[in-house]
Amino acid sequence: MPAGFFGIAVGMLALAGAWRVAAKLWQVPAGAATLATVAALAVWVVVMALYALKWVAHRDAARDEWRHEVQSSFVALGPVSTMLAAQALNAWSHELGLALFAAGTVAQLAVGVALHGRLWQGARNAELVTPAIYLPTVAAGFVSATSAAAFGFPQLAALFFGAGVLSWLAIESKLLNRAALGAPLAPALRPTLGVQLAPPVVGGVAWMAITGTGFPPVGSGAASLIGYALLGYGLYQALLLARLLPWIRSQSFTPSYWAFSFGTAALPTLAMLIAQRGGAPAWMHELAFALFLASNAVFAVLIVKTLALLVEGRLLPLKAAAH
Repeated sequence: MPAGFFGIAVGMLALAGAWRVAAKLWQVPAGAATLATVAALAVWVVVMALYALKWVAHRDAARDEWRHEVQSSFVALGPVSTMLAAQALNAWSHELGLALFAAGTVAQLAVGVALHGRLWQGARNAELVTPAIYLPTVAAGFVSATSAAAFGFPQLAALFFGAGVLSWLAIESKLLNRAALGAPLAPALRPTLGVQLAPPVVGGVAWMAITGTGFPPVGSGAASLIGYALLGYGLYQALLLARLLPWIRSQSFTPSYWAFSFGTAALPTLAMLIAQRGGAPAWMHELAFALFLASNAVFAVLIVKTLALLVEGRLLPLKAAAH
């Protein structure tokens, strides 16, 4: 199982989180949010088990993946998915959720430092520089911030938010330089551009979670301004990806398209959190609802196409192809 399959777990858990927020904001059946959460947790358990099995039964393949400049970044989604699972479980078992949060936080720091350290050592193949390099630091930092806030550690959440946002700004400049001046991404790597949507909206969700605890002590206007700004950049990135989609789709559907899922779920979640905070105009509620519907439509496509690959026996790559 490729580490990229952690993207499926992350996407499903993020979608379940969006449903939980929607159930508080609108007349959405609470049972639907519970069903989405249970299904997402089941996917997470299966993916985690398969990845653990990979290190036991296919250790060489796992090591090769860890050394790969693109595939290794998706290993960081293991801890990220664990922290999202911790948030989902918190409503049912605070102790279990807290234990998973602690494990995920320690793991993301270890993986992030290991992988981000490679950038500082140089000699990276420019053709393999993709938005996947956001995952070990930016995604992990923002999800750690959201999780820390959810478990009542707002100061710790602020530390993780700082690590995430400053890493995002530094890495995005590198990606834009590579995109503008380097060779076009190979077709097989183009779906990783879906990750580009995630930083502003996942960061926005983290910011709303932190300010929802009353920390930092800023007025509601300032908190909303930053939330709106991050949502605006997220909407711009969504439009940009829509413009690039015909070019990205030169690669036929593979599980790598789940790279779009995290940002696709976080975009309406951020809009809903802004609407939920109070003082939002009516059009924000309408925008949030439209984004929520669109997000679910995208996930329906991803799920149906993934299940089709599973039925056809083409979901998992052949061992030879992995090398």
